[in-house]
Amino acid sequence: MPIDARAALAAEPRRAEIAWNHKDVQLYHLGLGAGTPATDPDELRYTLESRLQVLPAFATVAGAGTAAFGGMGAPGIDVDLAAVLHGGQTVRVHRPIPVTGRAVQTSKVAAVYDKGKAAVIVLRTEASDDEGPLWTNDAQIFVRGEGGFGGERGPSDRLAVPDRDPDRTVERPIREDQALLYRLSGDWNPLHADPAFAKLAGFERPILHGLCTYGMTLKAVTDTLLDGDVSRIAAYRTRFAGVVFPGETLRIRMWAGDGRVQVTVTAAERDDAPVLADTLVEHS
Repeated sequence: MPIDARAALAAEPRRAEIAWNHKDVQLYHLGLGAGTPATDPDELRYTLESRLQVLPAFATVAGAGTAAFGGMGAPGIDVDLAAVLHGGQTVRVHRPIPVTGRAVQTSKVAAVYDKGKAAVIVLRTEASDDEGPLWTNDAQIFVRGEGGFGGERGPSDRLAVPDRDPDRTVERPIREDQALLYRLSGDWNPLHADPAFAKLAGFERPILHGLCTYGMTLKAVTDTLLDGDVSRIAAYRTRFAGVVFPGETLRIRMWAGDGRVQVTVTAAERDDAPVLADTLVEHS
């Protein structure tokens, strides 16, 4: 059996030391489209070291982007990477991420779910520094053809879209070169840069990283409804529902609630094709 859930869950966490500084944070923010207009005070808090704050989604790339798939080599996990899709992502921050830091990062398989024709592996990455826990990342990895092993089906995290108009709708353009810049934060998959590779994968051209859309969306919510204050963000989750291409426009709809913002993201030029779904920002 390619997936041995019992062995995967019992495996010791993998441990690594990671470090980052203001240049890593600035590069990540620029990869999300920050800095337009370049002299806008609201943008300088993402781009200028003397005013810098760290968007919590940076946790997905800290340590050169090892968080999302750090547990795929665990005992009991022997799958064809061509059958693997990044299905969803959750980040929970325990306190604001420092601009410069060092941390110990541990990665483990937190859950394995049997969806029938597929399996879902939840890879959990936790980071702590000398002052205590910093963040917890959960990446939901969808593995086609690996279900049917008799495991638990797992919870459903689907969110019904509110039956009312969104409180805010914003559009965020994706630059033609955005995937090329974002990949410098650690995700070197040629699917996001090489047209020939993208065609082999079934796409007409390179697609944007899902985690880039994830970060762009959190920035839009922060700037639109949270006064640009990243320290108010407690947790952020999404399901990757479709692809988006550089040069397109994200249409981001937001519904504000008590301590939470529900979000949907679509591709504006493709009749609002879904990009992110079941998306929730928890905040103070």
